Amino acid sequence: IFAYLNYLEPKSRREILELLIKGLQRLEYRGYDSSGVAFDQNESNIEIIRCKGKVQALADTIWNRDDIDLDHQYQIHVGIAHTRWATHGAPSDLNSHPQRSDDNNEFVVVHNGILTNYKDIKKFLEKKNYTFESETDTEVIVKLIKHLHETHPKMKFRELVEQVSQQLEGAFAIVLKSKHFPGECVATRRGSPLLVGIKTKTNLVSDHIPIIYSNKVINPKLLTQISLNGEEKDIINTSISRQSSLNMSVDDVHKDSVEDTHRSNLMKTNSLVGAKLARSNSTTEFVPYDEGKVVEYLFASDASAIIEHTNRVIFLEDYDVASIEDGRLTIHRIKRNLDGGDSLTREIMTLKMEIQQIMKGNYSSFMQKEIFEQPESVINTMRGRINFDNETIVLGGIKEFIPEIKRCRRLLLIGCGTSYHSIIATRQILEELTELPVMIELASDFLDRNTPIFRDDVCFFVSQSGETADTLMALRYCKQRSALIVGITNTVGSSICRESHCGVHINAGPEIGVASTKAYTSQVISLVMFALVMSEDRISMRPRRSEIIQGLKKLPEQIKQVLNLDQQVLEMSKELYQQKSLLLMGRGWNYSTVLEGALKIKELTYMHSEGILAGELKHGPLALIDDRMPVLTVVTRDSVYPKCMNALQQVMARGAHPILIAEEDDLETQKYSKRVLLIPHTVDCLQGILSVIPMQLLSYHIAVLKKCDVDCPRNLAKSVTVE
Repeated sequence: IFAYLNYLEPKSRREILELLIKGLQRLEYRGYDSSGVAFDQNESNIEIIRCKGKVQALADTIWNRDDIDLDHQYQIHVGIAHTRWATHGAPSDLNSHPQRSDDNNEFVVVHNGILTNYKDIKKFLEKKNYTFESETDTEVIVKLIKHLHETHPKMKFRELVEQVSQQLEGAFAIVLKSKHFPGECVATRRGSPLLVGIKTKTNLVSDHIPIIYSNKVINPKLLTQISLNGEEKDIINTSISRQSSLNMSVDDVHKDSVEDTHRSNLMKTNSLVGAKLARSNSTTEFVPYDEGKVVEYLFASDASAIIEHTNRVIFLEDYDVASIEDGRLTIHRIKRNLDGGDSLTREIMTLKMEIQQIMKGNYSSFMQKEIFEQPESVINTMRGRINFDNETIVLGGIKEFIPEIKRCRRLLLIGCGTSYHSIIATRQILEELTELPVMIELASDFLDRNTPIFRDDVCFFVSQSGETADTLMALRYCKQRSALIVGITNTVGSSICRESHCGVHINAGPEIGVASTKAYTSQVISLVMFALVMSEDRISMRPRRSEIIQGLKKLPEQIKQVLNLDQQVLEMSKELYQQKSLLLMGRGWNYSTVLEGALKIKELTYMHSEGILAGELKHGPLALIDDRMPVLTVVTRDSVYPKCMNALQQVMARGAHPILIAEEDDLETQKYSKRVLLIPHTVDCLQGILSVIPMQLLSYHIAVLKKCDVDCPRNLAKSVTVE
């Protein structure tokens, strides 16, 4: 999602369309199959242009249109745009967003997420003689708004969206515009990320926006209730109260919150600060400037689309309804949190992101750039946290909760994909240094099993984006059961970041390539640092802690050494890129490495690859081995070295010619293959960080040789925000 509203800032239609297209291009990395824009064609009509394929195809379609006056100037204008990743309906022009309410484009919407009850709403609307032109779940939103508008024409735009959003089930982030409400824009979210950027030529008068608590549906039967089969029931034609805002003081709202535990007190500090700020501000609307001054607003599902315009943003939360009317922004809520932890304001945050971070620079792709950024990204992960001189570590985001974590019953680490592999990579060191039971879980399977969770559990949720749908749902599942929630994310303001009791920001910097690289290594380091914090008072573990901390100190330079293997990996890729399958084998600390390497090869090259635990070789995978099957084996000098060598010899006995990743000073292992990638030696729990980088390079080079789109692999999205 990307939307732009200019208020008293003169813009030509060309400038507006260029800005919308650029916003979509910034979001391309998230994965998509079609795109579209909606803008004002004249004073009373909205034009929609949609196109299957790349954003550039959409841009070409727009610039080739002869009926669009690109020089027309607007003092006030709302434009919305979208890149779609097909869920309901195949990729096509008709299924692309924006979706419209009717042939006259009275209401148009862009939507991220999945509506689980769209079939029921669709049946209801079809009985009202509405026809549908697309296969999407999104179209029901604008048609339901149109139905409500025709029934109650005096309702405000924001009120229409509030009432309709209560009829929607599932996950969504939506932004709407309407010909009936020119110059207005309304957005809301539930379970899908959405943020608002604010750009002014003068300083903002406040860093917080008060929340307005609107009435729920004044009569619960305000809208005709929709049953499971789409039939009407309990139809009551009631008039609608125009009063949609409760005139509650901040103090009245504050009385509803209950702070009964130490954890609640820590969590609500920011809310109380916000309350004090709100008391000093009598307005319920955000006017960031003197009346009549210029302001621009941007809505986006990702900060990367906004940062080149402004770094002042508001992260909307579930059930927030953001409305812009006459240049004024208001944020309304209908639903209160059950735990009483509602914030009374939304903070206007300053993004610490620079436009250069989301540009390729001199690299051919974002993934290549991010692989080679790892010496710097791991330094950023450790910066300000590790004092190498006195070997101490401070993780500010969880510092206050360490005593509670040390008293816990067990640690649960939950994630998906690459984040799950970072959990596997650190399970052993967490068990060793914390001496606590450590459970690791794939978020989707964890939810499927309704896993028992207890209030003395500590649950870690690892996600690069902080918006991964399964991980976020698992977080809420654990939070409902009173477990302590710790978020490990790379995105400030993300849902996991906001909904956790505490957490660690991995500080890897923006990651644009769909295949995660630098976030993986930073996630591993973050979890290792947590293990070190947990063992700081264990005298018996001081030698081990010292060894690991000194290993972390040397790590950036060692990563640079591994990156020097790039040309050697390229030559190896030329031998492998025409293969149909590739097996990767490792054990112990390197099991997660081969899983992650296999995932990268699958994601980028569309080649079958499988990460095999060397100890399981005789239990099935050995049947795949012959003289034509390429096998990449990671063998490092750690506690399982003899067992890895045993597996290597078994593979060679079946005629395979393995590729080895081994340590520089391991002359014995190097004798077993002519194709060896030599990496520096480091402490065992960090060795996987060095051994995974050649696999990242291998997957990248094979993908390039196969002419695959490295940054946007087919069928994949960067942030998996739907189930």
